[in-house]
Amino acid sequence: MILIYGIREHLNPIKAQLSDVIHGCMQSVLGMPEDKRAHRFIPMDAEDFYYPGGRTPAYTVIELNMMEGRSVDTQKALIKALFSRVHSEVGISPVDLEVTINEQPAHCWGFRGMTGDEARDLNYKVKV
Repeated sequence: MILIYGIREHLNPIKAQLSDVIHGCMQSVLGMPEDKRAHRFIPMDAEDFYYPGGRTPAYTVIELNMMEGRSVDTQKALIKALFSRVHSEVGISPVDLEVTINEQPAHCWGFRGMTGDEARDLNYKVKV
C-alpha cells in the first residue's frame, strides 16, 4: 500500500504519471508484478499541508507500506530510484520529495482472507 500526499493543485494533474513512475520503480527494484499496484492519493488543501522550509508547493510525500523482508540495500535502491525517476519523468525536484518506507511483519498484513505470513501464492518475492 502506497500513500502519496501533496497539495491538491500540484498533485491532481500528475497523479496518473506519478503512479506509473512509482509502480515502475517497484517493478524494477522489487520485482513487483504489473497487477500489484495499490496507490492511494491524498490531495490536500494548502492550508492543511505544512512542509519544511526550503521546499516549494510541489512538495510531495510518498509513504511505502510493505511487509518486512527487503534488505537495506534494496530499500535504499528503491528510494534512490524514486528520487531519480520522479525528478526526470515527473519534474519534482529531489528536495521536494520525501520518501519513507514503513515495514510491518507479514502477520500484520491481511488480504484475500488471510494474513501475510499465511500466503503461499504470492507472485513476487518479499526477501529481495
